Amino acid sequence: MSRRRRSRGHEEHGGGEERWMASYMDMVTVLMCLFIVLYAMSTVDQAKFEKLKTSLATGFGVEQSQTVDTAEGVVVPPEMAGKEGVLTDVESAVTERRELQRRAAREQADLEQLQRKIEQRLKASGHAGAAAFSIDERGLTIRLVSAETFFLPNSADLTGNAREILTAIAPVLAPTDRFFEVEGYADVRRPVDPYPTNWELSASRATRVLRALVEDGDVRPQRIASVGYGDARPLAGRDKLSLNRRVDVVVLSAELESVRELLPAVAKS
Repeated sequence: MSRRRRSRGHEEHGGGEERWMASYMDMVTVLMCLFIVLYAMSTVDQAKFEKLKTSLATGFGVEQSQTVDTAEGVVVPPEMAGKEGVLTDVESAVTERRELQRRAAREQADLEQLQRKIEQRLKASGHAGAAAFSIDERGLTIRLVSAETFFLPNSADLTGNAREILTAIAPVLAPTDRFFEVEGYADVRRPVDPYPTNWELSASRATRVLRALVEDGDVRPQRIASVGYGDARPLAGRDKLSLNRRVDVVVLSAELESVRELLPAVAKS
């Protein structure tokens, strides 16, 4: 019995003495991995390491470097410089503005030339001062007013004076490629038959001038239109009855709206 107990105790004691080998093998494995990592780190590419070190140092502001580009924004090739970006947008806007001003000045000059031709024709026909001129966003307005009225009260029939004036200005308007608008007006007095309101009276006056320009002055019908404003837009106050029995012929500008907006400023300058 005692021998059997001593044998069992010896086996248990012997098994306990072998446990250290597991921990030893784990430690050897860890040391092997450590030396492998150390060996791998010992073969670092010095050129790449220097670049990385310099870049990190410059990025954190530790030192300045001439070899690292620290510029902000989008870097573009030299040949693309100035072709994109905010500065280019500003330059484009300035260039576009200058182009619009140049076109407005040219349009102003063309309209003024038409005005001078009409003035010369009116002077030659003995009707100098029979028309007033203005240039605005719409174009050239020829306001047909004179000491002698164009129309008798409550009438759309042209007076002899009015026919002579239209005969003088039609040869200047007809050859152009511009469009025209004839605007009729009436004074504030209520019309009588055959016109129920001043709208019909003013529209009839505009149409009568349009027919004279087309039928007698050879203005192309597809380039002219008429409109009546009644007594809604009086000239020089509502007491100037004779001046409001009038018709305006507007030589419309064909330029872009952005160009036409500059015409008043160009006219003043």
